[in-house]
Amino acid sequence: MEPIKRQVRAYILDNFIVVGASADFRDSDSFIEHHICDSTGFLELIGFIEEEFGIKVEDEEMVPENLDSLNGIAAYVLTKRAPLEQDAGGGR
Repeated sequence: MEPIKRQVRAYILDNFIVVGASADFRDSDSFIEHHICDSTGFLELIGFIEEEFGIKVEDEEMVPENLDSLNGIAAYVLTKRAPLEQDAGGGR
């Protein structure tokens, strides 16, 4: 989970944190509650997640539990990638 969190944190810091704003946020902090990401930002974040981790975020999966914190994103990405990794190793 930690590599996923590091990659997403770096993306957020590079793309959403305004200079002078607090860049300190915990893995469990809500992006919405801490004003880290707005609706347009979430669309950009989803695009990053899809490209970076090779997954497709379905419309029904675009919920706060999956995308509103580093912990949520890491757990979601691992869940989405598990079937892909099983398929890749299934022929052995």
